Amino acid sequence: MSDETAYDELVKGFWKENPVFVQLLGLCPALAVTNSAINGVAMGVATMFVLIGSSLLVSLLRNFIPKPVRITTYIIIIATFVSVADMGLQALLPVIHKELGAFIALIVVNCLILGRQEAFASRNTPGKAVADAVGMSVGFTGALTLLGGIREVLGTGSLFGLQLFGESFEPWVVMILPPGGFFTLGVLLIIFARWERRKSA
Repeated sequence: MSDETAYDELVKGFWKENPVFVQLLGLCPALAVTNSAINGVAMGVATMFVLIGSSLLVSLLRNFIPKPVRITTYIIIIATFVSVADMGLQALLPVIHKELGAFIALIVVNCLILGRQEAFASRNTPGKAVADAVGMSVGFTGALTLLGGIREVLGTGSLFGLQLFGESFEPWVVMILPPGGFFTLGVLLIIFARWERRKSA
């Protein structure tokens, strides 16, 4: 990884190593909270705050954390940032905080967060660690927003709460229910895989 620049680490999470569409990480919140675009954005931004903050701190402390307790240390660091994000959302956006419910607290066990600490932040400089965290979290937020946007448009006829169609529109209620999340993700994964196959052909 030493030959890769901070820019390379930043952009790989947007598309090439997108956490949801390529690595299939963080699927629990991706499916559970994306019944609207605003929920996808909120969860993505909360995850971004936690991932960037914890990656920076883990990278700064990487030479001081004993190997036998590194995972425990990472979880404590992540949990601290999750608590800040949870309280911040509750204070600033109580309605969205209520909709996201327990999934904010569950960021602690999001395999995307812990995986980036173990695989990247603990082995690289703070600059690269932050670049990686920004790239991965932007890719994650984009994926959640796309999922939420599609489900909201088809399920309610609106986007970010703004009505798009007239009264004649018949909402696909299933799209804002759990099966709609699986269906939308499956279709997007097929499109993503076909696009990548066509590019490499």
